[in-house]
Amino acid sequence: MQIIRDTTDFVSPGETAVSIGKFDGVHLGHRRLLEELLDQKEKGLLATVFTFDPYPEIFFGYGAKQILTTRQEKEQIFERMGIDILVEFPFNAQSAATPSREFVTKFLCGHLRARFIAAGPDLSFGDHGSGNFDLLAGLGPEYGYTTKMIEKVVMDDNVISSTLIRRLISTGEVTTAARYLGEPYMVCGSIVHGRALGRRIGIPTLNQVPPPDKLLPPFGVYYSDVLLGGKKYCGMTNIGVKPTVSEEKRVTVETFLYDFEGDVYGETATVQLLTHRRPEMKFSSIEELKATMEHDIQAGREYHGI
Repeated sequence: MQIIRDTTDFVSPGETAVSIGKFDGVHLGHRRLLEELLDQKEKGLLATVFTFDPYPEIFFGYGAKQILTTRQEKEQIFERMGIDILVEFPFNAQSAATPSREFVTKFLCGHLRARFIAAGPDLSFGDHGSGNFDLLAGLGPEYGYTTKMIEKVVMDDNVISSTLIRRLISTGEVTTAARYLGEPYMVCGSIVHGRALGRRIGIPTLNQVPPPDKLLPPFGVYYSDVLLGGKKYCGMTNIGVKPTVSEEKRVTVETFLYDFEGDVYGETATVQLLTHRRPEMKFSSIEELKATMEHDIQAGREYHGI
């Protein structure tokens, strides 16, 4: 997958099928859009996602400040799905002021050579968000591209949206969120050195420090799948500040992998949260902490069927 970032001066290597949006969470509604792009690959078009960095809401200071999907996570999802080009368009005062018609003619038609554009009904782009699907469709015949509006996906009488996913993650409903995302909610990042307490008590963990703008579920223990080195492992993940052993209040994501051995410091792991086990707790002693973790691990083996 080709990634275009930190520039507004780019040229696609071929004609493209494009979708525009934030794609925060990459939920089933987004995936429906992306399927339209992937279908166009049979016609020789490059499946292209046009997103913004940072999101307009963050740049202008309104809306949620924490994101569901980091840049690294989004790139991983798009590449896995088969997207050819990802544009991480730099959103700043100058680019935000681009007239909506110019946005279409310069960036979509000129730079990306768009021949097909799929979008949702709430699409907005250009100066003050003045561009919408009607403008996009109206310019199509003049500039040689076709458009398709993709309606929102509804499941369980809920319109699937990033707002809905954010509420579910914030309340720890990771299992329900996974249904609407199309895969478990993930935390992706490098494995770093910790305090090695887990190793000393016979329960070694992979330690990650999530970026401060990553939305995390409530602190606690979750059962998880972990993608590492091209393989999938079953695990148990603690998200929180480790109140029993630390006063730092630094948020970490620590995962125990069943029957795993190896030195993987510096590698990237993707933790997929499957279900909530219990809230994070402060224990009276390391021995009590270890006993509870051992009980969690045994229950986890039963959950994972291993």
